[in-house]
Amino acid sequence: MANSASHQQPANRLSALLASVELALVAVSTLAMAAIMLIVVSDVVLRYVFNAPLIWSYDLIGLYLVGTVVFLALSDTLQHHGHIALDVFLPAMPRFARHLMQSVGFVFSAVVVALIAWLEYGQAVGAYLGNERINSVPPMPTWVAHAVLALGMAVLSLRCAYRAIFHLASAFSGRDLVELPPPPITSTRSGEHAE
Repeated sequence: MANSASHQQPANRLSALLASVELALVAVSTLAMAAIMLIVVSDVVLRYVFNAPLIWSYDLIGLYLVGTVVFLALSDTLQHHGHIALDVFLPAMPRFARHLMQSVGFVFSAVVVALIAWLEYGQAVGAYLGNERINSVPPMPTWVAHAVLALGMAVLSLRCAYRAIFHLASAFSGRDLVELPPPPITSTRSGEHAE
């Protein structure tokens, strides 16, 4: 059974605009994951078949690609309700309180994540101006890793701010103006391949 959260449409134009940015970042994240797999397979083949390992593979993967996979996909994951959420009491709350509490939570999240983005941006600029590189062959600049993290956190902060504003508007409007998570799956399944 397909998860309906993965097919949820944006609730408004602002969400759709953010979703298009998130989609572009997820495409880059996907390419980084494919690059990791290709580099690892190539390194294994070269190491064990030809005794000629790629000496730069782990530095490239660890410095650039893993961060790209993780941080550029965070906001899209939030948009599709893919992060872990402890919502035991949320469905039992009155509609107004539910939206208000989520708005407060997303305000704090937006501020913390924006602070992380700002600090990482500062690190990226400092690393770029200082021409900081890791000791590898070839020496790899560190500013790229900081910039990727800053970009991912900035977009995540925008998504959190969007959620904060539209949950607050939903609390006072009487309508749901923001994407809501799908209801939990409560049916029990039996057997290994039950549908």
